[in-house]
Amino acid sequence: MSRPRIAVAGAGSIGCFVGGLLHAGGHDVRLLARARLCEALARHALRVTDYGAVDITQRDVAATDDPATALEGADVVLVCVKSGDTQTMAQLIRDHAPQAQVISLQNGVGNADILRRALPSADVRAAMVPFNVVSRGRGHFHRGTSGDIMVEAGPLPDLDCQGLRWVQTDRIEAVQWGKLVLNLGNAVNALSDLPLLTQLQDRRWRRVMAAQMAEALRILRVAGITPAKSAAAPPWLIPHILRLPTPLFRRIAAQMLTIDATARSSMWEDLTHRRPTEIDALQGVILDLAQRHGRQAPLTARMRGLIKDAEAAGAGPPGLDPSDIDARF
Repeated sequence: MSRPRIAVAGAGSIGCFVGGLLHAGGHDVRLLARARLCEALARHALRVTDYGAVDITQRDVAATDDPATALEGADVVLVCVKSGDTQTMAQLIRDHAPQAQVISLQNGVGNADILRRALPSADVRAAMVPFNVVSRGRGHFHRGTSGDIMVEAGPLPDLDCQGLRWVQTDRIEAVQWGKLVLNLGNAVNALSDLPLLTQLQDRRWRRVMAAQMAEALRILRVAGITPAKSAAAPPWLIPHILRLPTPLFRRIAAQMLTIDATARSSMWEDLTHRRPTEIDALQGVILDLAQRHGRQAPLTARMRGLIKDAEAAGAGPPGLDPSDIDARF
């Protein structure tokens, strides 16, 4: 059986990294990206690296800002746009690749449903990407943390390749909720303007992360939502691990996650490049649930407000101290 033609719809950091590995693995891959990125890839090639052995440079990856060129003839479309752009991308897929299998590699919990409503005849799958990828410029994308992509169970082409493994699950919604709880830390990292590894060495920052996660888990419990494990530990345990003294935390964390010294959150990258963040698809979802069930989530609201302030200021990550977020820290 021939390999599927793959379109990466909205190729940013995650899309370029995943698309680059798939192309290196022998797949026919087209990247639908902004013109500026297409120009960078044409000038410098696409380079994907990670914390381990992956270091691949490719000069023949097809990248275009024309939806028809990227999408028409695709057997599989990997949707990698920000949550706010899902509806627009769904319309483009409907126009140019209505019969393709569609896999959402997006943050948040509602994007696959948006795609299904717009593409009722398509095989749409939700997925969860556990690792972090940051652009280093000049067509270079670096993965700083470990993990396998989890995808909604069902018929799927063989997409495994060097540096990339796809694991099917019949609990994808619960897994996505688990990832959303972890992704609340994206805002903390963006506000600190620190590498994630440096931030995790500071118990004050870990207490901020733990308090925010614990607050969100309380809201999910009231809403009747049970998040599944999307990392090495179940969601309810992670706040306790984060609060441990640093020497003990380091020993436990080393067994749970591989992370290099350069890893940053996607929200940090968005603020750095003066782009809108996904705060409403993360903290905003928790706040909506809290309001719906008559509960308060003050720390979550504080995080959302600080990110919105940073977006409005347009000056990049603000470099806050934990005490700037809450006097308790």
